[in-house]
Amino acid sequence: MSQTPRFGIMTAPMQVGYQDILRVWREADTVPEIEHAWLFDHLLPIAGPVDGPIHEGWTLLSALAASTRRLRLGLLVTSNRFRPPAMLAKIATTVDVVSGGRLDFGIGVGSRPSHPLARREYEAHGLAYEDAGDAVARFAEACVVIRRLWTEDEPFDFHGEHVRLTGAFGNPKPVQRPHPPIVIGGRSSATLRVVAEHADVWNIPGGGDIEDVVSRSALLDRYCGEIGRDPGEITRSIFLPVSYEQPGETRGAIKEALDAGFTHLVLGLTPPYPERVAQWVADELITRTRA
Repeated sequence: MSQTPRFGIMTAPMQVGYQDILRVWREADTVPEIEHAWLFDHLLPIAGPVDGPIHEGWTLLSALAASTRRLRLGLLVTSNRFRPPAMLAKIATTVDVVSGGRLDFGIGVGSRPSHPLARREYEAHGLAYEDAGDAVARFAEACVVIRRLWTEDEPFDFHGEHVRLTGAFGNPKPVQRPHPPIVIGGRSSATLRVVAEHADVWNIPGGGDIEDVVSRSALLDRYCGEIGRDPGEITRSIFLPVSYEQPGETRGAIKEALDAGFTHLVLGLTPPYPERVAQWVADELITRTRA
């Protein structure tokens, strides 16, 4: 079943001030063509000056949720390595309540080992960085625990290999029932197996090798088949960087993604943000692509 494309923006909260992000989100909230908005989840900059400013994602998201009324919103995506899953479930529930039920819950394994600027934030904050196998296994268990905390009405114990809880219980529950949509980001085969089991939306970075993106999507289809899930139940989402100077290139990338079956498109904005950038995105990128 074909889906109507849904467009959103992403404002990575690094090398930029809070007021600038707030300005863009408040404007986007008034632009109907933009349906969702995103932050990312890093603790130190992964681009630009290494000692530049960066804001914590969930705290900022809650503030933006309270300052908007229409946009769906989330983190693309939360690092499961940063916060214990039961605590993350509580944080996400709070944002869903603050937003009146507009949270899309983005989560992933965590920073790629091939990204040295992303790796340094773990040691800088006293966080463990597990090997890939353990990290994916912990991530899969986190998905189970978070869903149970959102949906179960009685306390429960959970004794996994990596996550262990006693008397776990979530109250209040999220506004959205049975729970906020789960958006899983990643491209590795191990992560795609978790996507097949748990995700409502799968996100992958794009803007480069569309053939690789298409092959990953086909692999997800295969994994869904292996567990008896209809792959059409999982919305395909892609992140595409925006060029203010060459909007035609961005429109080309959007058309490629749409042709490949990706219907949830996240357009990445870089600071400094031009005045009325949200309306520019709607006019120059979304409307002209749909024409």
